[in-house]
Amino acid sequence: MMMSGGLISRSLGLFALIPTTVLLTISFFVLLVVSNIEKKGLKAFGYVVAALLWASALLVFSAGIYTLSTGRHHGMCMMQGAMMGKMSMMPSGPMPMMMHHGPMSQTETKK
Repeated sequence: MMMSGGLISRSLGLFALIPTTVLLTISFFVLLVVSNIEKKGLKAFGYVVAALLWASALLVFSAGIYTLSTGRHHGMCMMQGAMMGKMSMMPSGPMPMMMHHGPMSQTETKK
């Protein structure tokens, strides 16, 4: 029994659980270390790092949910848009020849 392309693409969303779990585990250890720190500045920095890790985990997890629900991942949309943009920007005639003088011409180096 062969799997369809849509099912494979949707199952890619499950792989978002791996980086989400890693980010949340790292944030746990950051918060564990922060609880033992007495300096207020360093403690605040630890809370900011933990909050950024949580936000990153939420972003990765939401991208996985999006992939599971639609079957399309964000990179695929960007790649298709970039290819379509490059196709329309291609010149139809020969490219003009450009003169190459290096980073500076000789008159600028004599000053």
